[in-house]
Amino acid sequence: MNIFNDVYQWLIEAVKMDYNLDHIDFSKVVVEPTKDARHGDLATNVAMVLSKQLSCKPQELAQKIIVRLNDNENILKIEIAGPGFINMTMKPSFWHETVTKIWGVKESFGKPHIENPEEILVEFVSVNPTGPLHAGHGRNAIYGDTLASLLEFCGHKVTREYYINDAGGQVDALGESAILRYKQALGQDISDDQFGPDMYRGDYLNSVGSKLKEKYGDTLLSLDHAKLLQIVKDFSVVEMMDQIKDDLDFAHIIMDVYTSEKEVISQGHLDRMLKNFEEAGLIYNGVLAAPLGITVDDWEEKPQLLFKATQFGDDVDRALQKSDKSWTYFAGDVGYHYYKIQRGFKKLLNIFGADHIGYVKRLKAAVSAMSDTDTLDVRLTQMVNFVDGGKPVRMSKRSGNFITFRDVLERVGINATRYLMLSRHHDMALDFDFDLVVSHNKDNPVFYVNYAYARMHSVIKQMTKTFPHIAYDKSLEKVALDLLVNDEEIALIKEINNWPRVLQMAYVHKEPHRIIQHLYQLAYRFSVLWNAGRENSHLRFIDPKDLNISLARLKLIQTNILIFKIASSILKIELVEEMN
Repeated sequence: MNIFNDVYQWLIEAVKMDYNLDHIDFSKVVVEPTKDARHGDLATNVAMVLSKQLSCKPQELAQKIIVRLNDNENILKIEIAGPGFINMTMKPSFWHETVTKIWGVKESFGKPHIENPEEILVEFVSVNPTGPLHAGHGRNAIYGDTLASLLEFCGHKVTREYYINDAGGQVDALGESAILRYKQALGQDISDDQFGPDMYRGDYLNSVGSKLKEKYGDTLLSLDHAKLLQIVKDFSVVEMMDQIKDDLDFAHIIMDVYTSEKEVISQGHLDRMLKNFEEAGLIYNGVLAAPLGITVDDWEEKPQLLFKATQFGDDVDRALQKSDKSWTYFAGDVGYHYYKIQRGFKKLLNIFGADHIGYVKRLKAAVSAMSDTDTLDVRLTQMVNFVDGGKPVRMSKRSGNFITFRDVLERVGINATRYLMLSRHHDMALDFDFDLVVSHNKDNPVFYVNYAYARMHSVIKQMTKTFPHIAYDKSLEKVALDLLVNDEEIALIKEINNWPRVLQMAYVHKEPHRIIQHLYQLAYRFSVLWNAGRENSHLRFIDPKDLNISLARLKLIQTNILIFKIASSILKIELVEEMN
């Protein structure tokens, strides 16, 4: 049930009465709410989009459409706006009927129809296992998990995956750092200046040192350094990943698969990828020009094994293997994506931090070289600016000065954290104010939305006390809403009907923040109606002297609650029905 699709069909049928629509492209035709209620309820660009294809002027086509729709019993007023846009004002009966239709589909309301559901691999978080998830990683984790949930709701089969970068130089640095903490646990004096600039000096490694002592005593100190490093490095990665998994689980984020970079390489996926590239003539030995004005770890003025990335849209060819035969960071990722494709996934979705923006082109080029279809979609999550006590929080994992994701979850709660992390477009910086998110006032969107939801349930409870003899489940199914004629009541019905469009846009553009914003608007419209009832007793949700109007308003509230429940299940946010 989707009013925007219904009106779209009316418009196409109206145009069809005067024109042959064979070979006409309708893809850019839009039906949407008007930006200003004074201009009606719904607006469309149908005449603007189709006029050129139909060899007529936009206003001429718009006028013909209006003539054809003048007899439509659902439309109160229809008029041309500007150069050929069409605005429509719908009759109250149209809006009343939509609620009846929503009750006919219930939890399926707004769900897009996907003709060919796909198996989609969503890779997100994938933080190097060199420490706990810091607070900023939480945004990537929550966005990726919610996007996966949205794709599942719309009918796709989704695999959530975390890629463990356990074969690079950063893991070596982790191992060296953990060795110092191990020695410290054994009683040796360790000073900060023993930690190199690339090492990790955070206190979180103290527990790793203690566990190494508990398991091995001082026996590791007798090993040569290479053997010592390997044991400590492997041990530390397991410890860090256990902590990361525990934090994700705590945030209701359950990964289906954890894939190790070391295993991708040891199982031969990287070698097979290289063989395929070699057979296709996509790799060669060469020297790359130095990047202008920046330092790149993978660049050296020596012959390297290069991938012809420029053939697939990248700016330069990319190094896969250095002159010393060690793999580049990029090579590991290419091997991993080869492994993804070999597992049968035709749709890959990666969620990266914004600091990986320069990495997107090269990875897309590599995936294009492995697949004939547009397989890889990459979304970036921008940084989170944390504010505590009115002051910005500065963070650095290497120095150990950071707030962990777990700290945030335990301090403000899982629901509030998920809500706020999703409250803005993922590619826009987000301010996370600790004081605001726990405040109990309308300036806190988390509180505002949940308070409205709790108020809705308070009306239901009061209704059962006022009219205890009514079997509400059966009664509400048959209740008509024609008694709801107040502007604010109709405004809430209109906002409820925006849900299918919001969900469709969130799905198509992979923007779950739209769902958050819609919940806020539903809460706002309900609150306006609640406040109107405080000022005018005739607008109160429950009128002890009028069962019919009370039931109609209760049905409206229950319909609003339905959207909250569908949305919160996608967002994995638990809304409470009662607040103190």
